[in-house]
Amino acid sequence: MRDRVKCTDEFWSAAERIGLKRSAILREARLPLAMGTDGAIMTTDQAFDLWRAVEALGGPDAAHDLSVGTNTGALPPNFVVLFHAKNLGDAIHRMARYKELSAPEVFELTADQDEFSISLSFPCAKSPIPDGHIDSTFAFFLKMARVCTGTYVTPKRVEFCRGHSQKLQDWYDCPIRWNKRKARLVFKRTDLDLPFTQYNRELLELLDTVLEERLAEVAEASDTYSQQVRWHLRRRLTAGRPNLAGIAEDMAVSERSLQRHLRQEGHSFQTILLETRHDLAKEYLAQPNMEFAEIAFLLAYKDKASFFRAFQKWENQTPSEWRQANKAN
Repeated sequence: MRDRVKCTDEFWSAAERIGLKRSAILREARLPLAMGTDGAIMTTDQAFDLWRAVEALGGPDAAHDLSVGTNTGALPPNFVVLFHAKNLGDAIHRMARYKELSAPEVFELTADQDEFSISLSFPCAKSPIPDGHIDSTFAFFLKMARVCTGTYVTPKRVEFCRGHSQKLQDWYDCPIRWNKRKARLVFKRTDLDLPFTQYNRELLELLDTVLEERLAEVAEASDTYSQQVRWHLRRRLTAGRPNLAGIAEDMAVSERSLQRHLRQEGHSFQTILLETRHDLAKEYLAQPNMEFAEIAFLLAYKDKASFFRAFQKWENQTPSEWRQANKAN
């Protein structure tokens, strides 16, 4: 995955609407003025600096206000496609798939019988996700849900890393847990089926074609095939155990061609799958609030026992022991 974040002109327009000048944000973030041009490319951590600057200048709720005031009609195609999805679940999954066209961000989607949760991660980040980015992203999701369904959607609950905000409490109008280690936006599972009033199948097909072509271009520009495979595996694991055929299809290459390229780089698909699961397992275990059953699901194991057996082979200790040792360190 390439560490390239595209900053749209609408970001700056929305900032202006809440009283924040482009030049002031860049100065506070200690970024060059060239970063303020439409379509400017920056790293993940530079983008994080922008969000921290928004908070420093506008207050702790400024990023939320910016997101709520965004003109959705001025957003790029990988956002426009969301508003013409079939329902809320379709829109969320499209967001997860096409987000890479704007930033190297991973949406971690978790579902069970009663609820569906969204959390965020940035594989290229060297610093924690700013509260401002989380506020902005979660506000965008809820705004989209309410506007596109024409109903007053309320999440089942929200979990924030930040401290209490009455403005956010009023906006979400649901139970909120503050000062958590990991942020989550949780919808009722039944909300995923809420239909979008602007659903347009023909437009979706047109936009999907364009966006899939762009995804393929991004993948081709990545450094190696093994890196591309790791990225696609991270994105696909929560939908069930991915196989070579599915990843090859995502990368728009044949299975035989992908296997050949991986061999030339000294890898195999199965080895990369195991390594990716291993890496993700440690990332998840580092989050103390994540249950073992949830981690097993996210890694596409059929049950918690299967995950425990695999982890013991990797680390020669149980997930519980690893988590305790990591906490101690």
